[in-house]
Amino acid sequence: MENDNESKREASVLILGAGRVCRPAVEFLTSKRCLNSYVTNDSNEKTCVRVIVASLFLKDAEEIVEGIPYATAVQLDITNKEHLCNYISQVDVVISLLPPSCHSIIASACIQFKKHLVTASYVDDFMSKLDESAKSSGITILCEMGLDPGIDHMMAMKMIDEAHKRGGVIKSFTSYCGGLPSPDAANNTLAYKFSWSPAGAIRAGRNPAVYKYNGEIVHVDGDKLYDSASKLRIPYFPAFALECLPNRDSLIYGDLYGIKSEASTIFRGTLRYEGFGEIMGTLARIGFFNTEEIPILKNEARTTYRTFLLSLLDCNSTKGIEEQIINQKWIADRVLDLGLCKDRETSLKTAKTILFLGFEEKAEIPKSCKSAFDATCIRMEERLAYSGTEKDMVLLHHEVEVEFPNGQPNENHRATLLEFGRIDGERQYTAMALTVGIPAAIGALLLIGENIKTKGVLRPIHPEFYEPALDILEAYGFKMLEKID
Repeated sequence: MENDNESKREASVLILGAGRVCRPAVEFLTSKRCLNSYVTNDSNEKTCVRVIVASLFLKDAEEIVEGIPYATAVQLDITNKEHLCNYISQVDVVISLLPPSCHSIIASACIQFKKHLVTASYVDDFMSKLDESAKSSGITILCEMGLDPGIDHMMAMKMIDEAHKRGGVIKSFTSYCGGLPSPDAANNTLAYKFSWSPAGAIRAGRNPAVYKYNGEIVHVDGDKLYDSASKLRIPYFPAFALECLPNRDSLIYGDLYGIKSEASTIFRGTLRYEGFGEIMGTLARIGFFNTEEIPILKNEARTTYRTFLLSLLDCNSTKGIEEQIINQKWIADRVLDLGLCKDRETSLKTAKTILFLGFEEKAEIPKSCKSAFDATCIRMEERLAYSGTEKDMVLLHHEVEVEFPNGQPNENHRATLLEFGRIDGERQYTAMALTVGIPAAIGALLLIGENIKTKGVLRPIHPEFYEPALDILEAYGFKMLEKID
């Protein structure tokens, strides 16, 4: 029973941004269970946390806080420096769930008013340069506190630090992470769906990558990334038919994790279900992801998806082509004839995907579309969306090979996180929102409880951060499996 004379204090958190990630963070921050367990300072004071959710559109913030005690909604334009500073000055910790481009103005205000800041975004050059200012102000700017980056850092560093304490040398570090439909929702040819605009995910699939494998540096051009996909099976979950694509620059993690000089393999990959890469690679070669403006989308008379498809397949000059029966076989044959795919099976899968997305239809392409990329994003957003009670899934897997001195046997350390979307009454929470929002909220709680003493611009790669954070994540219900062979 709670003692009425027990010392209490009130803390406040400002959350900027009211997207999907926000609601889980707000619920977690105001949860009695988590507050009683984790938010106590050195004097063991109980803390009540109040949350302010700020959004450019008040309605969005109001929807987030609906039914949550100790949470209020406000309208805020962060470009209005006076209003932004007014709210930041009133709270203990700020969580920014806004795009990275917004963080500079927010971080500067936090330094000015000596308020801690948490983000789930990567530390960029601007944020790095704020390190000394943050230290001088006596605050912590905790970045990369989401899923990837975030939970991936914490799980990796726990494994690496434990191996180093035992005198081990890291010979190989491989990490795989992906947001996917749950198996029962992976019911289209790509076995993939979007819970947000597909533009970012498609652009990411065009980024170049570099990693180290058996001592050799491997570069992958952006236009060949999809074709570099390789099959993958995770020991804990052999039923998942997966593949991975190299994820940007893996080499920086050698420095970040302190294993550059010892690991002959450093690889980070993005997970997809098997077959995704070959289809997306073929779509890319056909031209669906080209970002240049194209003449047929500039016409006053709107172009149909059908005409657009025929243009991509170089059929504009064929007489009567508009009446051509466009089916899977015809598209597959055309793709093969144009040399855009060498494999019959892949061409058929690609053709099936094109039909699933509705590119053979005579519906008009919206006026906002100026490029093939624009039209493709519109179609994917419409046809590859989650429906009804379908759930997404997050899968994160690390493998670390450790070599020990004095003839001791080598070990293979594995750590895996598998999380599915959840339904609570009428509300649905995506796995991605949970695994990004909850870590950010945990970062704020640790700062409120004064568990984190280090100041400056930081990542959660030290025991001070990852030990309590991983404990809280497991207590929350995230399934993290660890094994040593």
